[in-house]
Amino acid sequence: METAAELVARIEANEDKMRRSQQRELRLLRSDGLEGLLSELLDGLKSSYGLPYVSVVLCDPDHDIRHLMLASGVPLEKFDRLLMVDSIAGLTPHYAALSQPWLGAYSACDHQLIFPRCGKLASVAIIPLLHRDRLIGSINLGSDEAARFTRELAADFLQHLGVIASFCIENAVNRARLLRSGFTDVLTGWHNRRYLQIRLLEELARARRDRSHVVCLMLDVDHFKRINDRWGHVAGDAVLRELASRIDAEVRASDVAARYGGEEFVVLLPDTNTGAAERLAERIRAAIASGPFTLPDGDSVTVTVSVGIAAVCPDPGDDDLKTAGDALLARADVAMYRAKSAGRDQVAVGDVA
Repeated sequence: METAAELVARIEANEDKMRRSQQRELRLLRSDGLEGLLSELLDGLKSSYGLPYVSVVLCDPDHDIRHLMLASGVPLEKFDRLLMVDSIAGLTPHYAALSQPWLGAYSACDHQLIFPRCGKLASVAIIPLLHRDRLIGSINLGSDEAARFTRELAADFLQHLGVIASFCIENAVNRARLLRSGFTDVLTGWHNRRYLQIRLLEELARARRDRSHVVCLMLDVDHFKRINDRWGHVAGDAVLRELASRIDAEVRASDVAARYGGEEFVVLLPDTNTGAAERLAERIRAAIASGPFTLPDGDSVTVTVSVGIAAVCPDPGDDDLKTAGDALLARADVAMYRAKSAGRDQVAVGDVA
């Protein structure tokens, strides 16, 4: 039978455990966006629990979360213990019926896929992440102590942590979708001018820090007014959508592509020299001119673009990045009009600032 002192000690220990658990959950609830939430899940929990390893698995079959992260400028490689997968089948046998935390000994054959590059672990806790009663992933806690996570331990706090984390992930994804909707061109699905202006400042700041170049491609559809005048604006919209698709097939994931307005498109190329940019611009120009565009009424039309290129390498002491960005776009625009004046369907390279 417990003595009074033992009872008091147990109550105090439980209260301390509850207080620390609440603090962890509050940090998750207060995290800012997907990047902040993932940092809190991976690094915050690792530090809070005093563990050598924490990973997170998220099932993202449509790459929705990955696209939202990229659109927000969050590099996936930043989170080396985040596993974004198309399907959770086969990752661990525990996923077959995981509705509450699983605690037990670490087994490489069962756990190595959800604890990659983990070093030596002795026990693990796998906390389910559920969305509308469907398993969408897990938080995985790894310890080098065999007694840290055992099946005999109560898992109420971990279960509640999983519920809060699932709620936070859903909210962060929804907020990112909402934010992206304000940065998306409805017609093409590309980023819009507002998004471009934000990303341009970010890329210029990175280039200033790394002493690298940012190259801007400005593309404009040749004789686009003729398409609208002959076939109507529905046909013009179809051309712009197909144009965006053809450009998108040529650019890299790290490039920033946006509809600048009307029939103008911009592609920012971070850490790229003008030679590589010119080769990319030629590939884009050729891809657009390679075959006719099919219109909604069944007719087809040949489309070409004129492309202007400008580059900048920001000076370390340049604090006015907005002016530098505006100047970069203006110089790319001048180069693009030079391509039009020279006969259209070609690439013109401007100067490097």
